[in-house]
Amino acid sequence: LKQAREVELSELINKAQRSGLPEDSQAANDYASLCDRFEKKLHDLELTRMVALQMGPQIRLIQNNNIQMTEKIQSSIVNTIPLWKSQMVLALGLDHSTKAMEAQRAVSDMTNQLLKKNAEKLKMGTLETAKESERGIVDMETLKQTNQSLISTLDEVMKIQEEGRAKRQAASEELAKIENELKNKLLEIRH
Repeated sequence: LKQAREVELSELINKAQRSGLPEDSQAANDYASLCDRFEKKLHDLELTRMVALQMGPQIRLIQNNNIQMTEKIQSSIVNTIPLWKSQMVLALGLDHSTKAMEAQRAVSDMTNQLLKKNAEKLKMGTLETAKESERGIVDMETLKQTNQSLISTLDEVMKIQEEGRAKRQAASEELAKIENELKNKLLEIRH
């Protein structure tokens, strides 16, 4: 494009100035228009390239989101179902223990002491189970880390978008400058 403008277009303009013929001026104008259209095509290709470059991180974000959701679902399956099973076993165990304690109340003092010990053990087990069941399946530190990673990802995407806007703005300014130069040159040819 640079060679076409500096060499071939320049030759056509010089020829038009030397000959003074309208067809030579028209040929120079047509060639200048061709150069402009070619430059616009190049600019469009650059814009398309930028869009394609932005698609990569966008697709990666979607993939990462899908992976995170898959891992969350797997974690729920792995942790929740065994928790339900253990709670059912515990409920059945508590029911049997209660019935056993009611039957043992009628026996001797030694049996009563044994029941008191079992009741204390049951209390401790129940408290430990309650504490464990109240514990979250995801630690706060993990949530903080994933949140920070997401914020960082969004910052990087915003930075890429800012750079893309700056490049498009610079390209538009350069196109305007080139267009003004061409208009001025065409005005020189006509005078």
